Amino acid sequence: MPRLYLATPVVDDPATLVAELPGLLASADVAAVLLRLKETDQRTMISRIKTLAPPVQTAGAALLIDGHAELVARGGADGAHLTGLAALEEATPSLKPDRIAGVGGLATRHDSMSAGEMGADYVLFGEPDAKGQRPAAQAIAERLDWWAELFEPPCVGFATSLEEAYDFAASGADFVLVGEFIWADPRGPKAALIEADAAIKKAHATAPAGEEHG
Repeated sequence: MPRLYLATPVVDDPATLVAELPGLLASADVAAVLLRLKETDQRTMISRIKTLAPPVQTAGAALLIDGHAELVARGGADGAHLTGLAALEEATPSLKPDRIAGVGGLATRHDSMSAGEMGADYVLFGEPDAKGQRPAAQAIAERLDWWAELFEPPCVGFATSLEEAYDFAASGADFVLVGEFIWADPRGPKAALIEADAAIKKAHATAPAGEEHG
């Protein structure tokens, strides 16, 4: 069954998020939270991780830091999300075997396979690059389907809408990463998260037998 992976907005002051997270995480099946930290000094970033880790972990989810693998252990997080094979290679010694090392920024199928061979705990497909460009949703779905069919490590689809969340779950994604469209929903993030959770479960339930990889 596919599960949600919730990316936070870029966090400067964590107070609002700390107050919101318990209710959000109780409302849907969120496997992990990706903490996107505003760049500042290390001490401040570690303090923010320490503030946000307890509500996430108490809810039974894993807290991953976007980049900054060197802060994971010091902040009490569960792992890091890394961009590109070089970042994965550099961070693996400090994260493994106790913590999660996930990776995105994989432009080719060969890069994806290399990440799997290097011990990535998951591969992410579909996130925007540094210029904000990303593949077409159909191409992302095809990449997820290919990976889910052939490889063991979990795959994550980066969804920018409810429709993409549904499609990526139907294509075999083990996790669906949701972020901006959840936080921007005029009804509030809880309603959007509940809707996304229902969508990915419906997609899994209605996928033809041959297309269920999870």
